[in-house]
Amino acid sequence: MRIVTYNVNGLRQRISQFGSLLKLLDSFDADIICFQETKLRRQELTSDLAVADGYESFFSCTRTNDKGRTGYSGVATFCRVKSAFSSDEVALPVAAEEGFTGLVDSSRNGKAEMPAVAQGLEEYDQDELLKVDGEGRCIITDHGHFVLFNIYGPRAESDDSERIQFKLMFFKILQKRWESLRQEGRRIFVVGDLNIAPTAMDRCDAGPDFEKNEFRRWFRSMLVESGGPFFDVFRSKHPDRREAYTCWPSNTGAEQFNYGSRIDHILFAGSCLHQDYELQGHNFVTCHVKECDILTEYKRWKPGNTLRWKGGWGIKLEGSDHAPMCTSLVEIPVVPQHGTPSLSARYLPMIHGLQQTLVSVLLKRQASTQVQSCRMSTSFSEENASIEKCSESMKGSFNRCSIHGLTTSDSYSLNEDSEGAILRTGKKSKDITNETCPNTTTMLHRSNDSSVPEEKTKKKLRKSQWSQLSLKSFFQKSSNISNSSEHSSMDVSLSQADVADSNSHPNETVAKDGQISSAKHYESITDPQDQNEVNQNEVNYGPSDKEKNNVALQEWKRIQQLMQNSVPLCKGHKEPCVARIVKKPGPTFGRRFYVCARAEGPASNPEANCGYFKWASSKSRQK
Repeated sequence: MRIVTYNVNGLRQRISQFGSLLKLLDSFDADIICFQETKLRRQELTSDLAVADGYESFFSCTRTNDKGRTGYSGVATFCRVKSAFSSDEVALPVAAEEGFTGLVDSSRNGKAEMPAVAQGLEEYDQDELLKVDGEGRCIITDHGHFVLFNIYGPRAESDDSERIQFKLMFFKILQKRWESLRQEGRRIFVVGDLNIAPTAMDRCDAGPDFEKNEFRRWFRSMLVESGGPFFDVFRSKHPDRREAYTCWPSNTGAEQFNYGSRIDHILFAGSCLHQDYELQGHNFVTCHVKECDILTEYKRWKPGNTLRWKGGWGIKLEGSDHAPMCTSLVEIPVVPQHGTPSLSARYLPMIHGLQQTLVSVLLKRQASTQVQSCRMSTSFSEENASIEKCSESMKGSFNRCSIHGLTTSDSYSLNEDSEGAILRTGKKSKDITNETCPNTTTMLHRSNDSSVPEEKTKKKLRKSQWSQLSLKSFFQKSSNISNSSEHSSMDVSLSQADVADSNSHPNETVAKDGQISSAKHYESITDPQDQNEVNQNEVNYGPSDKEKNNVALQEWKRIQQLMQNSVPLCKGHKEPCVARIVKKPGPTFGRRFYVCARAEGPASNPEANCGYFKWASSKSRQK
């Protein structure tokens, strides 16, 4: 069987990179795949992120919002199986547990149990255990022959005393859990990103005091070479390999010169599976581990990529800042028939759903039917009432008004259009019907403009929202809107004035769209040739606009030249530096500085970053 561990630096991003969760998992061709730093919250677990055909998955998510952060860690274990309900495959766990303290929801032997402190951890306070286990950093799966810990170790900066104490407590309690299982005779696999490089060989350009770090000393004390129970499986297979790293700083382009560290590990404690394991030379690594290596093909940096200081800064590199590790096991016998533990993601409520009774389904269906019938009856009664009231009021208003030049057929067609408009306005119909005769004329003008069928209008609106607009069409649209708004306001004012004074102007006529205006004014607005000239003048820029654009372009070029001249050159390569801003809280927070633009690499490599650093002349303004 094959086991893979990979810090994905965001599971959602890796799924997007590969196209689907299934394609991501299948790319490893592994039986057990352990992910770290999934960056998912429990409520964000959906089927496309957690479920794939042929795999059973187990998640642990962040349960705290320390310093306002949510979903910043998280681990997941995927197991490739042929059957999830009755199988003798070792990859399918017989039990699973979220966390390692026993206080998080667990599942052992396929039966849900109440959270209880794990054996060997009784000496610790429950609040302390919950704090350590609340960041979603561990999933335990029991595969019969061994217990597998999928771990994402905490990171602690040298000046962050609070996180250092958290990291110390995390590994101290974790070690107690391992010792308890070892006393029971269990074999243990520990895989994941432990955020610890144990020796100077595991870090590029390690300083003289590198191995004196307390976490590195603790790690080495757990290894067989120092009298501990664990094999470093990679070093057991490759004891002298150098420059074998699994993590590189993503913001400095360190992958190009392999300037990294080995902080992702596969550890094993326990005897081999042979009956005569007590014979000399028999241990699990020599008997059952065929290979253990780093999958460098998953690195973000690929040979042939554009150098970052030669135009490659704008190129986004896909992938995690870690590389996966894998190990191949042989001679692993099958286990008794068993099913998937209830901690599997297939049983999560947000994926599987909640169980409903037959009575609740029938009650919901009956209630929805009653609500629907009530809504239909109410809507029909309201529409009938509005139609009757509106038609009566409109007929009365036309009888009271005397509009010269309006025939009976015209009045009938206007009345039909008005009723359609009132039906669409709903509750506003009551206010409209009480208006006087001049206002009725204004209403007729507006209703006739909107006489296009409502369905066609909605389709045009939806199409225009998603269609790409050109710059010219944008100006035409804005100009037409402004012209139409001006014309509509003029038409309304003219129509009100003309209706009031209709007896004294017998030569005035009614336009087809309901406007009442003089013939001379109507021709001046609706002349197609004049309208085209107006639109053309609005779209085309005049000489003054072109001159302004040229001046602005020259000014922008001058500013760019000044910015380039103000950027210092690094002393090692005499190349322009890149500007950065301090983001770490402290006295220099927000301050700007310049560094060498080249990728970070070994000090012995002249092509790598020369280490140049210079503060900008002034501090950035803090908000």
